[in-house]
Amino acid sequence: MTAARSPAMRRLQHRADVFRVLVGRDLKAMYKRSFLGFGWALGLPVVQLLVFTLVFRRVLAVEVENYPVFVFIGVLAWGWFQSSLAEGVGLITGNRALVGQPGFPLVVLPHVTVAVRLFHFLVALPLLFGLMWWGGIRPSWPWLSLPLLIVIQYLLAVGLCYPLASMNVLLRDTQHVTRVLLQMMLFMTPVFYDVGRVPDSILGWYSLNPMVGMLESWRAVLLHGAWPDPRVLAVLLLAGAVFYALGRSLFVHQSHRFLEEL
Repeated sequence: MTAARSPAMRRLQHRADVFRVLVGRDLKAMYKRSFLGFGWALGLPVVQLLVFTLVFRRVLAVEVENYPVFVFIGVLAWGWFQSSLAEGVGLITGNRALVGQPGFPLVVLPHVTVAVRLFHFLVALPLLFGLMWWGGIRPSWPWLSLPLLIVIQYLLAVGLCYPLASMNVLLRDTQHVTRVLLQMMLFMTPVFYDVGRVPDSILGWYSLNPMVGMLESWRAVLLHGAWPDPRVLAVLLLAGAVFYALGRSLFVHQSHRFLEEL
């Protein structure tokens, strides 16, 4: 039994080692010779927070309690998802040297992309917690569900990176279409406005966007100190598992053609 499992365990260990090395490589390359280093991970979220707060709270008078915290949760969660897909779509076309290495575990690459963006998300969390404390929000028991939310969103992002990366090898327009769709999705996701403002007539279609349920779950826990809706989490977990299984299957099926298409 042990001997039969040994090759599988060695493959798993090899992939874990590759994953760790590539995540470290990407993070070092991203902030090499940078004065602020990982501090840049806070740059875009903070700018978006300031812009959204100024425009929607001051100019358009959006009435949402504790709006800076509300919008910052949306900015961080959406930013992790959006940047993962925007970078993930080109992970094969942008890594020809790795694709050409015999036996290289290409299935690890989407995990690397999403994990690097997860790191940026985690780096920004202390700033969010400080903003929450300033707004009078204190830790509560529902915070125990945060690891589950991270796992679900991770599955969703990796599950979508797999088919996008595969499609982009065969049709390079995929990366451009993906970026346009992500820009559109920003306005179709409750990042800077409340779901309650969405008309009932389109709410059903609107809720098909998995990030709607994700942002509502993040805010339920962090902003309102409530447990996320278990039905929503079950649907999101199922969707993440399906996206992951189907996306990975497509990726593996197409992987033998990657090098010749590049």
